[in-house]
Amino acid sequence: MRLEDVRLRYRRGGPWVLRGVTARLDPGEVAVVLGRNGAGKSTLLQLCAGVLRPVRGRVVDRPRHVGWVPERFPADQPFTVSRYLVGMGRVAGLGRADADRAADRWTDRLGLAPFRGVRLPDLSKGTAQKVGLAQAMLRTPGLLVLDEPWEGLDSAARGLVPELVDEVLAGGGAVLVSDHRGETVRLPDARHWALADGVVTEEPTTAARAVAVVEIAVPAARLAGTVARLRADGHHILRVREPAAPPPPAAAPPVPVPSSEALPATAPPSEGLPTVPPSPAPPVSVPSPQAAARPTAGPAPAVGRGSGAVPSPGGPPLPDGPTGDPARDGRAGEVAR
Repeated sequence: MRLEDVRLRYRRGGPWVLRGVTARLDPGEVAVVLGRNGAGKSTLLQLCAGVLRPVRGRVVDRPRHVGWVPERFPADQPFTVSRYLVGMGRVAGLGRADADRAADRWTDRLGLAPFRGVRLPDLSKGTAQKVGLAQAMLRTPGLLVLDEPWEGLDSAARGLVPELVDEVLAGGGAVLVSDHRGETVRLPDARHWALADGVVTEEPTTAARAVAVVEIAVPAARLAGTVARLRADGHHILRVREPAAPPPPAAAPPVPVPSSEALPATAPPSEGLPTVPPSPAPPVSVPSPQAAARPTAGPAPAVGRGSGAVPSPGGPPLPDGPTGDPARDGRAGEVAR
């Protein structure tokens, strides 16, 4: 397919959206159209697919069978998924039986089997986009034109788009695709058409291009607007990380408090510290009344000589054997005389 000095505008006297576009896409090639929002990428794709006709210039050698997937699938149609796909197969030139088989094959492959009886207006955006991919592949196209094909698809379906591209290329077809999500990194052998000021220029392939990756941090409230502006300027957003929640403040470690049972009776439980109990008091000998009446000056006379005397304080050590003290000898109620 060749575009020869193509010019297009939407109304007489209006601005030229495309002016002097000259490009070529051969069988077995895939080209990615790059450019900022409003540069005319969708207009160029519609012109290549045959949806629009140029005001000046011409498009030559366009393949007979073209698969066209618009950016937003027109879901406001009163058909179920199955009936719509079979009808589009008939429009593409398939017989009734072939159209039925093709519809069943692509609904199964794209995960649309549960939605065969659902009306198109009742589908989600992602599911409707899958229906658009299915109708473009009902008959293997010589030219597949994809306008933002990854928009709204889940991760599993996004991985299918490069497979569809490879199938078309393997069959000798060509593929033209636009993308602002950076998903075209899945097409490493693609050519790059840069569209600016209504003119297409060829850019170096991915292998020869110098690419810089920049990470930026923006306030969470401005995240959506910043991402939209960067994409509008033609930048590829590789990843968006959600803001992390601040960690909760660390709690002070608890102070172990012994139970009240472990504390001594003399220490209040609120002190939280063990107390060394006092050592027991030494035994006290109680003298007899007669001994208490004697004068304490000088050494006391021995009492009960031969049976163990009780010395006065500071006297010689006690000998072994009975002491004569009832409290110490264990003879209760008995007083030595």
